[in-house]
Amino acid sequence: MNDPNGMVYHNGTYHLFFQHNPDSTVWGPMHWGHATSQDLLHWEEQPIALFPDSLGTIFSGSAVVDKDNTAGFGNNALVAIFTHHNHTLAQNQAGLPQYQSLAYSTDEGKTWAKYEGNPVLPNPGIRDFRDPKVMWHEESEKWVMTLATKQSITFYGSPNLKEWTKLSEFGEGIGAHGGVWECPDLISFDDQGKKIWVLIVNLNPGAPNGGSGGQYFVGDFDGTTFRPFDTDTRWLDFGRDNYAGVTWSNTGNRRIFIGWMNNWEYANVVPTETWRGATTLPRELGIEKINGKWYLASQPVPELSAITSSLQKLPSVDGGESLSLKATAGNLPETYRLDLTYPADHTFEVTLKNDANEQITFGYAATERRFFIDRTLAGNHAFSEKFASKDSAPRIGDQPEIRVSLWVDVASIEVFADDGLTAMTEIFFPSRVYDDIVLQGQSGAMFTDVHLSRISPTTN
Repeated sequence: MNDPNGMVYHNGTYHLFFQHNPDSTVWGPMHWGHATSQDLLHWEEQPIALFPDSLGTIFSGSAVVDKDNTAGFGNNALVAIFTHHNHTLAQNQAGLPQYQSLAYSTDEGKTWAKYEGNPVLPNPGIRDFRDPKVMWHEESEKWVMTLATKQSITFYGSPNLKEWTKLSEFGEGIGAHGGVWECPDLISFDDQGKKIWVLIVNLNPGAPNGGSGGQYFVGDFDGTTFRPFDTDTRWLDFGRDNYAGVTWSNTGNRRIFIGWMNNWEYANVVPTETWRGATTLPRELGIEKINGKWYLASQPVPELSAITSSLQKLPSVDGGESLSLKATAGNLPETYRLDLTYPADHTFEVTLKNDANEQITFGYAATERRFFIDRTLAGNHAFSEKFASKDSAPRIGDQPEIRVSLWVDVASIEVFADDGLTAMTEIFFPSRVYDDIVLQGQSGAMFTDVHLSRISPTTN
C-alpha cells in the first residue's frame, strides 16, 4: 500500500481507502484497498473497492457524502473522485494519461459502481494531473476540487460533481518545488468566528530531509482563489516517513489526518516480508499562532487513550544522570508511548536500544534550536544507501519547556514536540525489538513528568 485515499466518515464508520497492489509487495497496478473502523484504532480490511478498468488504473483521490443528491446517485450516497491513470498512454508517451473520474456507493461503501460518464474532468494538456481532494464549500454553495497539476495546485468548482469549471491556480514561485506536487488537501479552522484555511501539498522529492514530504500554506480561500498570508514554506512533518497525508471528510469540526509511513527513496525495497507500507497514527490537526504567524500542530487522536495504559511515572530525573528505563521498569513492551518535559535551553537525547548494539536516538540541540532523529545505527539499512540518516527539524514552539511525546512501534517512531508544532516520523528495521530507553541530558537540567505507557495491539 501507499497513499491513503477516499477517507470519509459516514454513519459512525471511518472509511480508509488506499493505493494498493493486491498481487505484489512492490508498486504495481493501483487499486483502491479499503478498511473500516468505528474508533480509528481497530481496523477491518474490506474487499477491494475499485479495480482498474479500460480507462486505466485507480490513482489517488477522495470521497464525500453527497447529502443533497447533487450528483443524482441518491441522498447520502458516497461519491469517490479519483484519478484514472492510463499506463499505455504513459509508457508510449503518446497522450495525456491522467484524468478525473467518479464512482459511487449507495450501500454504505460496501460496493461501488463507476459512473458511466467517466472521465468527468478530461486532461487539459499536462501529464501530471491528479489526486483530486473534493469538499463542499458552504459560502459559495458548490463542490471545490483541489487538484495537483505539475508543480502547482488548480482549483475547480462544480454544482454536481460531474461538471467542473476551472477556478484558479496556486503555487508559482511559492513553496518548495524540488519535485512534482501531489496529494493536496484544503481544510479550514475556526479562529473566533473567522475561517483560517490551510492548503496541504505533498511533493516528491524535495522534503527537508530528502525524498517525499508534505508542505502546507496558511491563508484565505473565498471559494475561487487561495491567498496565503505569507510565502514561508512550512512542513507537516520533518521526518523521512510521512507522505501523501490528507484528512477525512465529513468529520464536522475535527480535522483528522493520516499519512503513508514511507519514502519513495526506498519504499519498494524496505526489508519487510509479506507486506510493504503502513499508515501513520491518525492525527488531530489544529492551528496555533507563534510570533504572529499561523502553524499547523498535529497530535495523535485522543481515541488512542482507550488502548494506552500507564507503566511507570517519574516526577523528575536529573539530566546529568544517564537513566535506563529498562533498569527501573523492566523490558519495554513492543509498542509504547513516552512523554516527558525538559527545559528548552538545554540539550537532551532519548535513545531506544537493544542488546544487539542497535539504537535510534531522538534529541534536541539547544544552541541550534533543532530536534533530530539519528537512525544510522538503527538496524538493517543495507537495502538502500539513502536510508541511514540523521535528520533534523527546527523548534517552532516558544515556551521555556519542551513537551515531547514519542510513540514507538516495532519498526517506527512518531514524535510530537511542543504539542505537535514539530512532528517527526521515521521507520527503522532492527534485528530485535528495542527493549530499553535511555534518557540523557545535562547536569542540573531536569526531565520532568516522565511517563511511560503501554499501547495495546489494535489491528484485526
